[in-house]
Amino acid sequence: MGLYERIAALPVEVEGYELARIEQPVGSWTRVTTEIVMRGRGSIGRGEDVTYEVDEHDLLAAAAPVDLTSASTFAKASALLTPLGDGYRRWGFESAVLDLALRQAGMTLGALLGLAYRPVRFCMSTRQDARTWLAVDSTLEFKLDPEPDWDDTYLDELAAGGRVRVLDLKAHYPPDVDVGGPPDERLYVACRDRFGDDTTIEDAWIADGWLDLFRGREHRLAFDAIIHGVADIDALPFRPSRMNIKPSRFGPVANLLATIEYCQDRGIALYGGGQTELGIGRDHIQAIASLFYADAANDVAPRAYNIGVARAGLPGSPLPAPAPQGGIA
Repeated sequence: MGLYERIAALPVEVEGYELARIEQPVGSWTRVTTEIVMRGRGSIGRGEDVTYEVDEHDLLAAAAPVDLTSASTFAKASALLTPLGDGYRRWGFESAVLDLALRQAGMTLGALLGLAYRPVRFCMSTRQDARTWLAVDSTLEFKLDPEPDWDDTYLDELAAGGRVRVLDLKAHYPPDVDVGGPPDERLYVACRDRFGDDTTIEDAWIADGWLDLFRGREHRLAFDAIIHGVADIDALPFRPSRMNIKPSRFGPVANLLATIEYCQDRGIALYGGGQTELGIGRDHIQAIASLFYADAANDVAPRAYNIGVARAGLPGSPLPAPAPQGGIA
């Protein structure tokens, strides 16, 4: 029985839901998300809509609620959520329904899937100078976004430290999104040559001949922004050895689980990623990492790492295995 088949028939009773807006300054910007609180039969299930556009959260708050009261199983609730599309919002609502269904059944996601929760290795994502963080915790691992102005000294220090696990080149975001940028040959070659095989190169631009820079080293390439399901992996010009899994990017739970199974069947190593979740969504992606790719360099650091400057006293890696009493996490 496949992963989703074990979830699809899970009974659920939804009486309604409430929305709660969450805001948090994160570096130079303010992150806004919406928590979805599903209610039914005396239980509560929660999910988080991590849509980035602030006005979308305003529109959600003003919209008529989706009527899920006729759903009797998770699959039927998922079908009723189809009008939400296949993006971040769909994941937020479906994860809330799944969390509710599991709590009504008195069951964990791990128990339902026959999987054990394990301690979660994590790396932190930062645009600050990584050396300031290493000064307070030399055991940290990092996912970093290389910048064209990184000089040779900084690159050499990062590489020599052996703590960088993912270099995210962010080449696949739309031009109006203020991250990433056009491919840069000097930067690409530096990521390729200065860092070892255990450092994944994520979201490099590979069209227009740029893949030639990585010939023979395709096994180091992984993708994130352009991967929303199995079809996107199949569309790559080579079979990847590594893949970033951000649950919210896959939308429906069925799509997420199908993609995980596809990669498992083909020996594609997985590692988790997040979307600067402010609430329960972070707990959910840590729990999913715990079940499926706990030992990887997961970009699922505790929320405290997203706030403030380098400081001691934050939780270290690995995180203890989740011990849920019911629900996803």
